[in-house]
Amino acid sequence: MRPLTCLALAACCLSTPALAQSTNAGGQLPSPEDIAKRDTVTLGVGAAVTPDYEGSDDYRFIPAAAIRGRVGGISFNTRGTYLYVDVVPKGSGKIDFNAGPIAGLRLTTYRHIHDDIVELLPKRKRAFEVGGFAGVSVHGLTNPYDSLGFRIDVTHDIGSAHKSTIVSPNIEFSTPLSRTTYASLSGGMEFVSNKFADYYYTITPADSVASGLPVFNAGGGMKNWKLGLLLNQSLTGDLLHGFSIFGLGQYSHLQGDFKRSPIVSQRGSASQWLGALGVAYTW
Repeated sequence: MRPLTCLALAACCLSTPALAQSTNAGGQLPSPEDIAKRDTVTLGVGAAVTPDYEGSDDYRFIPAAAIRGRVGGISFNTRGTYLYVDVVPKGSGKIDFNAGPIAGLRLTTYRHIHDDIVELLPKRKRAFEVGGFAGVSVHGLTNPYDSLGFRIDVTHDIGSAHKSTIVSPNIEFSTPLSRTTYASLSGGMEFVSNKFADYYYTITPADSVASGLPVFNAGGGMKNWKLGLLLNQSLTGDLLHGFSIFGLGQYSHLQGDFKRSPIVSQRGSASQWLGALGVAYTW
């Protein structure tokens, strides 16, 4: 699971080209091309509520932080505990291509959780995942500053945890609602291998003896689908600079053997909620 996902998804959207809400010295809105050329950095901090593990029905509050920016035509942002770097410079047309590396940690360990039964299972190692992403964004569908993006993430654990590959297609539509308010609606899915399913969701005979949960052999496939909504409100009248507040809600639902695993079907829930509130500053 990615316990910082909800806050980071929000911060990822705080300084996109859609946020063309400020005016220049002549009182005119800057063009999307002018905004795309600017160097910018946004830092966000706040609090998030997240399940104890992916499939848990126990929740906890955590502090969180995230960053997004663009310097010299190279964009970067965090999504949960993962760093994305887009190395494709933005063009002046209505279509942009995005691609670059991903690196981060998957923090699921089954440690320090509220469920006394699941906590009896062997502890998992943190997974160090690296890979890349590629996508395309289309601008100006409903106004000059909106964006509809499609992206595929591919990462692989290069450590000693699940040692497998994860493929995640994503879609996101972002647009300003006014000069000071911005919204983004996103959706996605995750596809994983048998190794991943076995590492996190299988209950071996030894696990069954230790925890009392029934033996279960989990297989890979589509792990979940998710939908998220982000709202961002400027506090200074300019979402391209200064302070803003944001809130995010995300719902995801586990599929297949992931929702049938005893740690979900007996001890948790296939329905997963994430939420975050925070403040951000953009330079």
